[in-house]
Amino acid sequence: MNKLQAMQVFVRVVETGALTRAADSLQMPKATATTLIQQLEAELGVKLLNRTTRRVSMTTDGAAYYPRCVAILAEVRETEESLAHRQSNPQGRLRIEAPTLMTRLVIVPALPAFFARYPQIDLQLGSSERRADLIEEGIDCAVWSGELEDSTLIARRVGELYFGTCAAPSYLAAHGQPRHPDELRTHRCINHFSPRTGKIFDWVFAKNGARIQSTLRGYIALDDENSYVAAAEAGLGIAQIPAFVLKDALERGSLEWVLGDWFPEPAPLNVVYPQNRHLSSKTRVFVDWVAELFSEHDGIQLRSSLRTHA
Repeated sequence: MNKLQAMQVFVRVVETGALTRAADSLQMPKATATTLIQQLEAELGVKLLNRTTRRVSMTTDGAAYYPRCVAILAEVRETEESLAHRQSNPQGRLRIEAPTLMTRLVIVPALPAFFARYPQIDLQLGSSERRADLIEEGIDCAVWSGELEDSTLIARRVGELYFGTCAAPSYLAAHGQPRHPDELRTHRCINHFSPRTGKIFDWVFAKNGARIQSTLRGYIALDDENSYVAAAEAGLGIAQIPAFVLKDALERGSLEWVLGDWFPEPAPLNVVYPQNRHLSSKTRVFVDWVAELFSEHDGIQLRSSLRTHA
């Protein structure tokens, strides 16, 4: 039995709450994970897990053994990675989650430079609007926009996500150009809702210290960023989309600026990772790279020609 591997399986079962999820996250057959747990329990002479058809939970002995396993595995990883760090050669599988449009338009186009710098990192990059359970799904870190609610996560601020209010030329030709946020109540607005809670997000505007927050009636609401932008370009109504997307759409003429210098409030951009997970060298270099990427991206930081369209 590979005891370190067995300890790793045990820790992942505790974190995910199921042998199947633990095996999937470690990319091994469930039968192998089960055998390793059984061998570990036999060698220790104690039962570590209570298993039912619905869930897996720790025994008293398992609860005592778990934090020691976490510490041992972290020390092993740190030792291995310190050697790799000396060689400036972080390596291994790295799983990341990021919002859909940001993945497609900002992160993916810059990845050739990332892999040129770190050729031995095997990147698994997921994109969605949901906030995944990082521990349960075996995700090393995620890029999230907006305020954080989960206090069990460590966050590093890597930028601000700016937005612009816009509409398709066809919509404005048919319905006119609003001059103030209050006029949006008489317009068709494309709402955005949380994929996790279903809550429709308010519209927020700021100008010269004044702030307006409104819940606007919409004829359509979407949770997918790609569909949201497509709805705006199709002329379905007025929308608020990220500056790095709007800049390109303005240049192509598919969208036009609305409401002049009434800007939506920016959302904080953070890279988050679990508190109880050792920050590996490969995760650290990715976080540093993302922070550098965002600091230099004119659409993220709004250091662009975007305001000239207002």
